[in-house]
Amino acid sequence: MVAPAADLLATILAATRRGVAVRRSRESLAAMTARAEARARTRPRGFRAALDRAGRVNVIAECKRRSPSRGVLRAAYDPVALAVSYQRAGAAAVSVLTEPAFFDGALDHLRAVADHVAVPVLRKDFVVDEYQIAEARANGADAVLLIVAALDDEELRRLHAAARTLELDVLVEVHDSRELERAIRAGAELIGVNNRNLRTLEIDTGVSRGLVAMMPPGVTAVSESGFQSPAELAGLRDAGYHAFLVGERLMTSVDPGETLREWLTDGKGSA
Repeated sequence: MVAPAADLLATILAATRRGVAVRRSRESLAAMTARAEARARTRPRGFRAALDRAGRVNVIAECKRRSPSRGVLRAAYDPVALAVSYQRAGAAAVSVLTEPAFFDGALDHLRAVADHVAVPVLRKDFVVDEYQIAEARANGADAVLLIVAALDDEELRRLHAAARTLELDVLVEVHDSRELERAIRAGAELIGVNNRNLRTLEIDTGVSRGLVAMMPPGVTAVSESGFQSPAELAGLRDAGYHAFLVGERLMTSVDPGETLREWLTDGKGSA
């Protein structure tokens, strides 16, 4: 059963910590880190660099079977097929949900996608522990997500540093001006503004418009979630955003890859 919206983030974080504890009991952090370092001999595919490409609309296309707000988005869910179709359509990068309890995600999905596409891959999850960062690198991720609302300042700095040590890019997600200030203080160079409030699940793309002026020079700015048309992406790109994370709009379309291709073409962002 889905928790009340006001408690959803706390509920997901509690479930995440329990899951991490179980996995750590089966394989130690040292062993997981060794696997991550072995994988790191192959350099990551440059997630941030892919989002900084000028003269086009850079989309992080998401593989997500279910969401807490809308339930199952795609019953016949094949993350590899989706990711390959996104790559063919011109996605700058692919995001893969790995959270199991609320999004039906899995690390197996991340590993399979990373092994089948050439574009950079983001592990999308509620990261609260260094173990998850090592897992991400060991399973082929090029970047991880850190959600400011889920972490205190010390945790944010520590996890950001752990990810950079493994040569992972870090998308630091914020929802308001206070969280943006915290992300900046933590040294974030890649900042995502989530238009969906994780506590109420309400969507407002005006959040992105309101925060773009606060982005420091040199930061790669990403607007995330809630888009219904390519015109929205074009407008936010003109406002100063470098890239966009698009999930549910693609996942609920008949042909996600073709929908992405149409959006990129309409937004004059096709390769």
